[in-house]
Amino acid sequence: MAGSRERPSPAARDNRWKLVETTLRRHGHRAHSLIEALHAAQEAYGYLDTDVLGRLAGDLRLPLSKVYGVATFYNFFSLEPQGEHSCVICTGTACYIKGAGAIMAALEADGLKAGETSADGQVSVLTARCFGSCGLAPAAVMDGDVLGRLTPDDVLGRVRQWRTHDA
Repeated sequence: MAGSRERPSPAARDNRWKLVETTLRRHGHRAHSLIEALHAAQEAYGYLDTDVLGRLAGDLRLPLSKVYGVATFYNFFSLEPQGEHSCVICTGTACYIKGAGAIMAALEADGLKAGETSADGQVSVLTARCFGSCGLAPAAVMDGDVLGRLTPDDVLGRVRQWRTHDA
């Protein structure tokens, strides 16, 4: 039918999608490449919005519910924009016993809650069940660096440094 061209999704018009498309092509647009594709999309966009998840589902010929389920199962993926800096606190058994709860309490007392980004957009605080770094308990990943044997003051010091230097 004339004039009934399909309207491209926002992700299709975005040059960042080309980065994701490269990953999809490398894996032959096969369903088993979903996690690689999610990583590529998150790296390109910073987080995974519904347009990107829908586009991945279409390109990989997977139900959107499966793509969404995988994206929400792994804590490495985010469905919301993240802050300039990230602080992921391990809450696995070893970390919890060695003080992860005290670290989380200190962050909350400073106005930062798990799963949220600070009002100034500087810091996102997340939790993870286990990093596999139990010998370093309590551990955190701060801007991609795994740090261990942390105290609440260590974590708060670094977070406050981010907030004052980037302000």
